[in-house]
Amino acid sequence: MVAERMDTQTVSAFLRKIAKAHPAEFLVMVLDGASSHRCKDLVVPENMRLVFLPPYSPELNPAELLWDELREKNFANRVFDSISGVVTQLRQRLRRLRRNPKAVASLTGWDWIIRSL
Repeated sequence: MVAERMDTQTVSAFLRKIAKAHPAEFLVMVLDGASSHRCKDLVVPENMRLVFLPPYSPELNPAELLWDELREKNFANRVFDSISGVVTQLRQRLRRLRRNPKAVASLTGWDWIIRSL
């Protein structure tokens, strides 16, 4: 999901979208401590629980590796004419990652995550 803002409403919409895509599963979403993730107005779907990483611990957050991969392979040394060009590039790459779960797993499938499955 690509959004213009990172606020509580956007995070609630994202969680709802993930929960809807996996209605028969119980989901555990690991999040950092961003205020939009911890706001009392955040709506967490019934089939989902949130687990928060300790503060200042990006090394525990596998999503950071996805962002590093995107930056390095798709945005390094590039100049875009507009923000819409950036968003288009991001959406294209995210679609490619979605179609390649092995690539995502190779970046994010850390031992502590695999063992918890």
